[in-house]
Formats: sequence, structure tokens, C-alpha cells
Amino acid sequence: MTDLRYDKEDLQEALRVLRNGGIIVYPTDTVWGIGCDATNAEAVAKIYALKQREDSKSMLVLLDSPSKLPYYVGEVPETAWALLEASEDAETKPLTLIYPHARNMAPNLIAEDGSIGIRISKEPFSKALCAQLKHPIVSTSANISGHPTAHFYAEIEQAILDGADYVCRFRREDDCPAEPSSIIQLLADGSFKILRP
Repeated sequence: MTDLRYDKEDLQEALRVLRNGGIIVYPTDTVWGIGCDATNAEAVAKIYALKQREDSKSMLVLLDSPSKLPYYVGEVPETAWALLEASEDAETKPLTLIYPHARNMAPNLIAEDGSIGIRISKEPFSKALCAQLKHPIVSTSANISGHPTAHFYAEIEQAILDGADYVCRFRREDDCPAEPSSIIQLLADGSFKILRP
């Protein structure tokens, strides 16, 4: 079982890098991720460059609380609140919701149709990062685009580790298999579409 206590210095160094427009490699509630301040377009561009990924492919972001959603999404559908409430149980699979009408984020992070994927993190380190940064954090898998996803820290490619401004220490020894989140797209008419169960 992973020790859920993290090193405060590790967290503070990650925050320092995020506040200065840098990118980090960090553990999330799914796989290891590459992150930055989701409101900083230059930092977002660094992640696209590191992943060798086109910026027309949007990336999702993490928040620490559903109460922050209305600031980043034009309108939070009732369906979203119901889905979020159902996923609050610690035993449920992490849930990424794709919301229409994203706002107050880096323009190069938002999809061409104006949507953004947001997950409310249940993982202690990434949750604390979001809470203390007071901005959403980009969360994209720590791999070069098209390469296999790193399920553990040990599987992360050296090029990704070398390209980050800071690599977090928390959970590096963790080898429990991590599942990707469920992905549900919320549509403007209040309905939704399951993209990944």
C-alpha cells in the first residue's frame, strides 16, 4: 500500500516551478503525468513540444474541487453534478468530464470546439498542488506522443524526465497498476456520451 503522506518540500518545489511557468512530471490519480499551470499558454506549449504532439489535440486538466468548475466552464450542466457526486466514492474509477464552453484557461489548451476535459483529483499530491497553485494543472500522460503510456515512474522515458523542469519524488516507488480514467463528454443539450467506460 502506498504511503499517502508526501514530502512538503517536494510539493513546494513543484509549486515554485509551476508558478514560474515550468513543467513538472508528477503522480496523479491515474498514471504519471506531465503538468503545468493550465492558465499559462507558454507553459502549455512546452508540454506539446516535449510530447512531440500537435497542439490541436487538447489535453485535460486537474482541479481539486468541483466548486471551482464554474470559473473554468461557461455552464456546468446538471448532468455533470450528478456524475461527479456518483464518482465521489474513493473506490470508484477516476472520472474525466469533457465540458463545453471552456474559459479562463490557456487558449492552446482548449479544443477546437471550445471544450475542455477536467478531472477532480482524489490523489493527495496532485490535489494539494491544485489547491495551493489556485489554478488547474495540465495532466497529460508522461510519454512522447504515440509511445506507450508509462504506468509507473520506472517506465517513464528518459527524454521526458530530462525535458521537465522538475520531477516529483512522491510515489516513485509505487508499482500498483494504474487505470486510466473514464471519459464522458457532456453535450450542450444536457445529454452525455461515454467515450471511455
